Amino acid sequence: MKTRKKYPSSEGIPLQKKYGQFFLRDSSVTNAILEGLPLKDASVFEIGCGDGFLTKAILSHPVAQLHVFEIDPAWAGTVAQSCKDSRLTMHVTDFLQVTQDQLVQSTSWVVLSNLPYHLTFPILHKIKEFGDLVPAGAFMMQEEVAQKIVKLRGKGYGYVSLFFQYYFDWKLLSKVQPTSFFPEPKVFSRLISFVRKKNVIPIPEEKEFWRFIRLCFAHPRRTLRNNLSQTHLDTNLFKSEVLDLRSQQMSMKDFLNLWDIVRPEFMRQG
Repeated sequence: MKTRKKYPSSEGIPLQKKYGQFFLRDSSVTNAILEGLPLKDASVFEIGCGDGFLTKAILSHPVAQLHVFEIDPAWAGTVAQSCKDSRLTMHVTDFLQVTQDQLVQSTSWVVLSNLPYHLTFPILHKIKEFGDLVPAGAFMMQEEVAQKIVKLRGKGYGYVSLFFQYYFDWKLLSKVQPTSFFPEPKVFSRLISFVRKKNVIPIPEEKEFWRFIRLCFAHPRRTLRNNLSQTHLDTNLFKSEVLDLRSQQMSMKDFLNLWDIVRPEFMRQG
């Protein structure tokens, strides 16, 4: 009978695989996360404190306040006890359930997190929803995901690249080895920082536009003609030379031009 492998524990507290808990163990990495961010007198929130490795590093800087959103009550309690600092407020909650009302005490926040790999995109979408309330921050995420976010063309370029580049400016920072974590993940990670773009031009029927983009990238290496032929859209609306392009060859400006043409029909079809 095969013995089921147990997930590791730290400080006597079992780690929860369902929460994607990989704890930082490299101070040079935490220094790289904090470097260059406007932390003096800043309001900061951290998504998932784990055992507090990054939390303590943040509190070693002259931040005005630090709010931590931690879903695991065992670690939330442990970190709150070990970090006796009046600037720290611990919230035992799922960050994806946090509302803007919980952040309104500050005009703007810096966000920092060693992101759970499986929740990277939901969390990034949540940050986007907060608007100007969160103008900057830095994340640790899976290397492959970070590369997709900053991609401008070719393999890996797609909906994720277009969406997050439209609202944020991104900067790749250090590549981080698995040995920087406990337990060690099976992939490399990447530090990446962002600044929210100002004066982003609203996209007409924005929600439907991004749904259209997903259709265009249904099969990224196929031509636009092949992707849209799987829909009810009239491909005769577009020039033949455009339809012969792969979506991975097209820029945001190209897709916005297509949207101007196809939007009335797309909206009619729902």
